[in-house]
Amino acid sequence: PAPGGTLALDGEPTAVTLVGDTAFVGLNTSESYVDPSGELLAVSMSGRQVVARCPLPGQPDSLASAPDRSLVAIAIENERDEDLNDGAIPQLPAGAVVIAPLADGALDCNALITADVTGLAEVAPSDPEPEFVDVNAEGEIVVTLQENNHIVVLSPNGAVLSHFSAGSEDLSGIDTGEEGAFDFTAEQPGRLREPDAVGWIDDDHFATADEGDYEGGSRGWTIFNQDGTVVYADATRFERALILAGHYPEERSGNKGVEPESIEVASFDGVPHVFVGSERGSIIGVYALDGLTPTLTQLLPSGIGPEGIKALPERGLLITANEVDLREENGPGAHVMIYQLQDGPAAYPTITSEEAIGWNAISGMVADESEPGVLYAVNDSFMGLQPRIFRVEVQADGKGLITAHVDVNREGVPAQKLDLEGIATDGNGGFFLASEGRSDRLIPHALYNVDENGTIQDEIAFPPELLAVERRFGAEGIARDGDTLWIAIQREWADDPDHHAKLVSYNLESEAWGVVHYPKAAPGKGWVGLSEITIQGDHAYIVERDNQIAGEAVTKKIFRVSLDQMQPVPLDAETIPVVEKELVRDLLPDLMQWNGYVQDKVEGFAIDAAGTGYVSTDNDGVDDHSGETHFWSIQID
Repeated sequence: PAPGGTLALDGEPTAVTLVGDTAFVGLNTSESYVDPSGELLAVSMSGRQVVARCPLPGQPDSLASAPDRSLVAIAIENERDEDLNDGAIPQLPAGAVVIAPLADGALDCNALITADVTGLAEVAPSDPEPEFVDVNAEGEIVVTLQENNHIVVLSPNGAVLSHFSAGSEDLSGIDTGEEGAFDFTAEQPGRLREPDAVGWIDDDHFATADEGDYEGGSRGWTIFNQDGTVVYADATRFERALILAGHYPEERSGNKGVEPESIEVASFDGVPHVFVGSERGSIIGVYALDGLTPTLTQLLPSGIGPEGIKALPERGLLITANEVDLREENGPGAHVMIYQLQDGPAAYPTITSEEAIGWNAISGMVADESEPGVLYAVNDSFMGLQPRIFRVEVQADGKGLITAHVDVNREGVPAQKLDLEGIATDGNGGFFLASEGRSDRLIPHALYNVDENGTIQDEIAFPPELLAVERRFGAEGIARDGDTLWIAIQREWADDPDHHAKLVSYNLESEAWGVVHYPKAAPGKGWVGLSEITIQGDHAYIVERDNQIAGEAVTKKIFRVSLDQMQPVPLDAETIPVVEKELVRDLLPDLMQWNGYVQDKVEGFAIDAAGTGYVSTDNDGVDDHSGETHFWSIQID
């Protein structure tokens, strides 16, 4: 795709639908919640200019055009002020649905029809807030009243054909806390669906994304007959799929779980499909329909915050619009993602769990000492109340499968104030873990020896000589070479030369600490640090990365250092030796293979018993992140 230009508008464009060469645009011009206003614009795509505009009786939120190009429907939401009375409704003025008949595709402002949808819902009937509209082949309009938990079907001239409550779901096995831990044991009986997006499947049935907004959100999606009969209720199946894929947004779980917000319906190769977008999980569920029975066939990483989905089946394409803009925080700007239907296995996800274990934020890996294709990984401080060690088994297709886990604990109580960034085997069935400290959050810089059950057996605090020069960016990896542990410090501490980071050693027998310096790349932008250390054979392998994404990413590399060079000196030595590094692999081409934007956090690397290397990225707990965890193998010479 290439940029086609922009058109400045005096207001906030909220939705668009295309009819031939004309783009119909809903423009919000409201000055306040109590004085909402808007316009419907007709924009010539070829001329890049507004050719007509009609005033609307409030704030437009969604547009849809009839398949036969006979009309455009507009949901006039007149959204509530969430700071007024805790967002309780009613808050007038009421919303409505506007129907714009088209004559040969042309807009006639005098022909607009305003359909009154007040007095229908059980919840705040005087204040309907239409959220989303869609039009079927018969010109019938379905509209969701999200906050009212109601659905209305209108005729082309605005008559109410049917209306009914969207109903509720009895949810169980869900997480309703935001405590930095997964706990899928809660229940929410009678949880209102409060549907957001809606899309016709055929002339009698439509699908809704049940995001919730006011007092509900059933975390899934539903197929309705237009008479109000529920044909299919997803319950928590969609959410469970996201849990397995590491896309569950724990930071938002107390609200509405994965928050399904967007819906698109289209047929590919003659098979009807429903596409369901999770706003907070940043993923699209692809469902194939056999009649009205859906089967989840694929998950697509969408980018951050998918608000809209558009299918182009004649071109084999699916497009998502992702609204979150993180450029000020070193993240991606708002963007679109384009997917192409192909004949082959799904490229994503690359790592999943066998059951609803609950995982994300993979930050360090180590290989099993004897069994090829078996790895162990840890999560970082995002799951501060639930530090975990995961067993990962590489499948025949090269993807990872998390088959088991243990919680890091102190005598059965989950250990807290840990930021696990590295893991190494201890030779006795247990592990050494490196926790990156942050004194401002009372998280100590320390190493932990745990048994096979994750129970802490020994805690090794960093010595005073190290703590005297500490900075926030501490231990990012740990590896064991016989009786010596090596810890990679991510960035310069107070006494380090520019562009040099410490490799710290700890002798398990003598309890002596030592250090060498590692020369890391100078950043093109942002910073460069160490993310992982792995020892195999005669070398230590070190992951070096910058904190940049997409086109700004420069350094995502694996280097190795001969163990012969790693002769540590005491921490207080006047001169610290600098090791020489050798490039093993530039990971940028690997990170580009999925065709999304390049992820910044390459944080896991391990070499298994057969000599195969495995790399993983950290998805930051899906918090202001696409949620993608990439896991792949590389060959090590």
